[in-house]
Amino acid sequence: MASGQLVVMAAGIGSRYGGLKQIDPVGPSGEIIIDYALYDAIEAGFQKVIFVINKDIEQAFRAKIGNAVERKVEVAYAFQELNALPPGFDVPPGREKPWGTAHAVLCASSKVDGPFAAINADDYYGRDAFQKLSEYLDLADDTSEAYDYCMVGYVLNNTLTEHGHVARGVCTVSAEGYLETVVERTKIRKFGDLVKYTEDDENWVEIDPASTVSMNMWGFTQSFMDELEARFPEFLRKNTANLKAEYFVPTAVNDLVSRGKATVKVLPTDERWFGVTYRQDKDKVVEAISQKIAEGVYPRRLWD
Repeated sequence: MASGQLVVMAAGIGSRYGGLKQIDPVGPSGEIIIDYALYDAIEAGFQKVIFVINKDIEQAFRAKIGNAVERKVEVAYAFQELNALPPGFDVPPGREKPWGTAHAVLCASSKVDGPFAAINADDYYGRDAFQKLSEYLDLADDTSEAYDYCMVGYVLNNTLTEHGHVARGVCTVSAEGYLETVVERTKIRKFGDLVKYTEDDENWVEIDPASTVSMNMWGFTQSFMDELEARFPEFLRKNTANLKAEYFVPTAVNDLVSRGKATVKVLPTDERWFGVTYRQDKDKVVEAISQKIAEGVYPRRLWD
């Protein structure tokens, strides 16, 4: 069985929904999307979960999510705060936006002591994805030539909503199955049978719906924490005046790959993503979960 650790980036989950109490349940016993992701991770062999949260929501988060998971696996908490900065740096006046996903992962560094996975808190990833991630991390081993990382690759068409645009990391993958580049496209949407993205809200560019995309589901060795820590000061120096700049995981990964310091094995999955990006998405998610319960994938009461 895997001894993997799972970092769950959840610092923004309360603010996006106006508080944890406002997160709509999608399961028959009040379960929310993160419950199903955590259940799948535990079934796949992950034995420790590190929640990266905002300190302000700690009590509510423990009551709604953490306490149930604690009965199944080891749980730790890390806090992503604006002032969690390297020595010599202060929060710029007027800065309110969190520092991004790479900062969220870095905030968990003191809680991680081996290979680990990192995921978003509000996406449904599917059992197959966690299984492949767990199996890869069991054998992940840095060499003197390169770090040994991985990423679960989704089919773009399996990650879209009918109700608006989404942000996805569009990947190029080598013939051997390794990540070459990942480019964040912040507005991708369906136009009938076509899929397009825009960078300027005016010109839409067609993209292959079979493209491989990242859903921020990564596998790293502990070396990634050292790399994030080393890169963060430079990011802060470059973005002092930009109050909305974010330190992203894909940016750090891209840099390491381009320099030949890391390889990232892409683990393809046919799982369908579910998320409540738009309020109209909820009915589809509820229906999908209900179907999986009928198929025996999940029990009706998830944490009993």
